[in-house]
Amino acid sequence: MEQLAHSPTYLLLIAACAILALLVLIMKLKVHAFASLTLVSFGTALATGIPAEKVVPSMMSGFGGTLASVALLVGLGAMIGKILEVTGGAKVLADTLIGRFGEQRAPLALGVASLMFGFPIFFDAGLIVMMPILFSVAKRFGGSPLKYALPAAGAFAVMHAFVPPHPGPVAAAELLGADIGLLLVVGLLVAIPTWYLGAYLFGLYCGEKFNIPLSKAFLNTEVMFKDPSDLPKFSTVLLILVLPVLLIFMDTGLNTLAVAGMIDGQNPLVGFLRMLGKTPIALLITLLVCLTTFAGKYGMSKLEKLCTDALAPICAVILVTGAGGMFGGVLRASGIGQALADVLAHTGMPVIVAAFVISTCLRVAQGSATVALTTTAALMAPIVSQTTGLSELDLCFIVIAIAGGATVLSHFNDSGFWLVSRLLEMDEKTTLKTWTVMETLLGSIAFIIVATLSFIL
Repeated sequence: MEQLAHSPTYLLLIAACAILALLVLIMKLKVHAFASLTLVSFGTALATGIPAEKVVPSMMSGFGGTLASVALLVGLGAMIGKILEVTGGAKVLADTLIGRFGEQRAPLALGVASLMFGFPIFFDAGLIVMMPILFSVAKRFGGSPLKYALPAAGAFAVMHAFVPPHPGPVAAAELLGADIGLLLVVGLLVAIPTWYLGAYLFGLYCGEKFNIPLSKAFLNTEVMFKDPSDLPKFSTVLLILVLPVLLIFMDTGLNTLAVAGMIDGQNPLVGFLRMLGKTPIALLITLLVCLTTFAGKYGMSKLEKLCTDALAPICAVILVTGAGGMFGGVLRASGIGQALADVLAHTGMPVIVAAFVISTCLRVAQGSATVALTTTAALMAPIVSQTTGLSELDLCFIVIAIAGGATVLSHFNDSGFWLVSRLLEMDEKTTLKTWTVMETLLGSIAFIIVATLSFIL
């Protein structure tokens, strides 16, 4: 039995059964993804012959290792996003940018505001916060709400999928060993053209083709904040959003200069500055600046409650992401990843293509982008570790390829599909023609960009 358990055919059969079991549990039986991943991880460990005394340590090691990086970043990012949301940061961003861009470019202004606001805040929370602003602009300037909503929704989607500190890219980077700071740079550089082509231009097209009515749910919420004097300044919101990016860029930039021999990488000052640019510290500094900025007007007790409220909704996301890491730990311990690496090596399929294909299949089958992303990253981790000649850039490209596959073809089994459908009060057919097509464009464009770069660089 032990010899059978270690044969590549048997291991790959177990991997296929594990993924099928995940799909049945999540889709058919409606078992929560966290419980499903934990159960399947346990069953996979037993089926592949991992010794009984090592089953739980293998599971806990993968779970804890993923949570160590993901929970800190997601928690700090959620707190920053919640404070900016409640204090009116999103409204200030949108109003100021519309004033600068002009009425004709209102969709572009709202999209840019959403890109900036999408750095710390999750997709669904960001969309819900922006929706009253989007509808008030649509009511003021006329035209289909889709012209304003899709560029904004697409902005939140690309930031959520490709840019740390969001849980998907952070978890994938952790599993594949990619540098978070470099991934932030690459993710932003990929996200912006992807958004412009797949969300902004497509949103303008949909605004001409599909003239949906204004949502009744948001018609009476044009004024989100009764006293305009309570709103923060645009410069304040901009500083809070840009600060963590600048700090993380500082770490990446100093590292690049040290590798190039232009500065002494062993200098204590360089080491200290690079420490401040590590993503958890950068977000912690930003949160402290955020609290200091708003404490005078709102009081620390109010801000403390906002931070507590911000953490509650993200628990499920963090646990699912950690469970994906648990599944990855079991796959590594069982040898399944190595067996899959050997098979892909014989097919000749490039690693970045395999990553996108596997992620797409999981996304279409079970709907959750987070589950597709973390499961694919776990499956690809042994393959990536066995592939020679991969640079730090290549690892970032593979993470984004996986995220691209986890973005495409959002349909009935994706909560994001129903969120957009209900917020915009669209029927399912129109949602498929607009939201689903946009998500597929975003994921595909991002994959094409990183695949092309991986072959050129």
